[in-house]
Amino acid sequence: MPAGFQEAKRKQESFLAPLEKPCLIWLARHAPSWINSDHLTALGLIALLGAGLGYWWARSNPAGLYVVIVCLALNWLGDSLDGTLARVRNRLRPRYGFYVDHVVDAFGALFLLGGLALSGYMSERIALGLLIAYLMLSIEVYLATYALGTFNISFWKISPTELRILLIIGNIIVLINPDVGIGTGWRLFDIGGIAGIAGMSLMLLIAATRHTRALYNAERLE
Repeated sequence: MPAGFQEAKRKQESFLAPLEKPCLIWLARHAPSWINSDHLTALGLIALLGAGLGYWWARSNPAGLYVVIVCLALNWLGDSLDGTLARVRNRLRPRYGFYVDHVVDAFGALFLLGGLALSGYMSERIALGLLIAYLMLSIEVYLATYALGTFNISFWKISPTELRILLIIGNIIVLINPDVGIGTGWRLFDIGGIAGIAGMSLMLLIAATRHTRALYNAERLE
């Protein structure tokens, strides 16, 4: 590791973290030796591409939603286990891992929300708004990681794991009742998308305000 580089502290306080962490450690310890972190990162990205294609297929065939559910589960495995595997095996590459993991996240979000926009289950405008809100929040997280040295994986007890589960539940509900919604013209995924945009926008404003204040106080000019 280059001199002067200090890895950011990871902060994970989601609802499922107490169950998820020991599960990931167990999986990492029992993973075949030929599997490495790069394989898992690639699996996570390919899985989100598959989920996006599954949503696109669901426009003409509801079976695409089953594909999405499987791909979201595979994405959890790849995206959550890659870092844990590196830590368990003491094969850490903190700069490479952080950079690649989050570039992959950006492409993955594009694939997933692009698929939702083409699925007919979510308005294209809401899908675009959700992607913008996600990328804006991601930018804030990465800037705060660099400036403050703490990488926040969860907000308000919600992490990507909880979001995947909510999306899977939404898929199951739509499979049971494709017309589910509230009021005329309101689809379930549109409601969820609007809630996601509002929630991430509020998280962004609160985090940006808190971190700006912390940095101002840390570097106050006398």
